[in-house]
Amino acid sequence: MKKHWKRQVCILGIFSLLLLITTAAHAVMLSIEGNDVNMRSGPGTKYKVMWELGNGFPLIVLKQSGQWYRVRDFEGTIGWVHKDVVNRTPHMIVKVHKKSKKRINVRSGPGTKYRIVAKAYYGVVFTTLQQKNGWVKVQHEKGVTGWIKRSLLWGW
Repeated sequence: MKKHWKRQVCILGIFSLLLLITTAAHAVMLSIEGNDVNMRSGPGTKYKVMWELGNGFPLIVLKQSGQWYRVRDFEGTIGWVHKDVVNRTPHMIVKVHKKSKKRINVRSGPGTKYRIVAKAYYGVVFTTLQQKNGWVKVQHEKGVTGWIKRSLLWGW
């Protein structure tokens, strides 16, 4: 009887892990479309504005309620945005060096041997163009295009 119970617990554990991995792999991500877009505390305009988000700001969808998405940002903040202010254009945001003047390198190719074409601070948003071997080709809204190490970014 004990062996049977242990086997069931093991199978249940494996199933739970697979479900978690599958859910994470299929997470829906969105990006803000427009500037000064309100992230609210609830699904409606009567709820308090928590943050104003800028164009391209990436978000992960946690839930949908009518025309509203419950979302989480790269810092873990959870709020609500209306479906009309988001799109599915992939974007990434610099997630390192918070509260620091340190900047990350944007390079001409996918590796540290390539020249630096720009630098970016924590919170800078880029459009995602391509991903290759742990690097992401990105473009800033001001036109700069280059490669950043994937581990320095959040988004898709």
